[in-house]
Amino acid sequence: MTIKEKAFISGVFEHPGRELPDKSLPQIHAEVAIGALADAGLTLDDVDGYFCALDAPGSGWISMADYLGLDHLSYLDSTESGGASPLFHVGHAAAAIAAGKCQVALVTLAGKPRTGNPSGTGGAIPPEESFEGLVYGRAGAVSTYALAARRHMYEFGTTSEQLAQVKVSASLHAQHNPNAFLRKPLTVEEVLDSPLIADPLHRADCCVVTDGGGAVVVVSPEVARSLERTSVKLLGHGEAPKHASGGKIDLTYSAAAWSGPRAFEEAGVTPADIDYASIYDSFTITVIEEIEDLGFCEKGAGGRFVMDGALVAPDGRLPWNTDGGGLCNNHPANRGGMTKIIEAVRQLRGEANPEVQVPDCEIALAHGNGGDLGSRMRGATLILGRADA
Repeated sequence: MTIKEKAFISGVFEHPGRELPDKSLPQIHAEVAIGALADAGLTLDDVDGYFCALDAPGSGWISMADYLGLDHLSYLDSTESGGASPLFHVGHAAAAIAAGKCQVALVTLAGKPRTGNPSGTGGAIPPEESFEGLVYGRAGAVSTYALAARRHMYEFGTTSEQLAQVKVSASLHAQHNPNAFLRKPLTVEEVLDSPLIADPLHRADCCVVTDGGGAVVVVSPEVARSLERTSVKLLGHGEAPKHASGGKIDLTYSAAAWSGPRAFEEAGVTPADIDYASIYDSFTITVIEEIEDLGFCEKGAGGRFVMDGALVAPDGRLPWNTDGGGLCNNHPANRGGMTKIIEAVRQLRGEANPEVQVPDCEIALAHGNGGDLGSRMRGATLILGRADA
């Protein structure tokens, strides 16, 4: 079974807040849910499929379903995949719709890592923790991503200046986003002058920490045709893990090396067909590796690829993260996958900020990863198309 053109995204909403000390986690989930449904021209009463992950409070989906008053649910999914969770959920929602399990699927994400829970999530202790955490001490995320960056530099000659170009591109986009957490355009020199956090990553190489959230509404073709709102068609979806391989992990690859080709194959397109890309940007090295793994350039060439404004919209070789991404705009719940979907939909609808709108955008890619580039992770890739293309 394929999901190609079997489901459509008809509603999206990104919470405008970045610091929300006076809002509860359920309240943020509810606000983004209602916002996305309103964008589609639907209500909570129309929802028969609900998807969320460990960012949901209490008992997860059941607590949020109760809070939202979702009384007509016939399909539920609480797959937990870190920052990639919303992309997993959209793919799973499309499969459920294609199988006739539901007609209107709601996907929500919310968190308060800036003014509330620092981790943004709950969950059980993973099995590797007793060895990696208690015996040797667990390295933080910045440290393990720094290891990946240093290895990429060693293998391929990638430079700190090339990493900095990723942040510069994000900042040039964020200046046009009134809700972006960081709106000041940066230079390569300013990125390199920011404090060193874990060699070779500087503070400006790291994503922002924000409250907020977002939601997506995935519907059947029949529902999409009944709505006045422009829908975006789902063309392909791929997901994959990358684990530590018993200690033989290659730090220069991400899970995108497997999820990307699967999504492209189902969609029947190639990287050369992509007009716009939303690519997960927890750190600048994440972007360089994922650009390679998704097939936009050969392995090791990512640092060179991002030079000379290649990522800058609207005219770059690969217009990318035009909302400012996780590096400058928003990283709600420490999980950036939701905003990647939302900005890709905006681009395909022609509703991105005018200064960064890609002309005649017909096919977009959204990619997210969860976990840790330096240990074990999972990735999900979506290929989306403009409904009239």
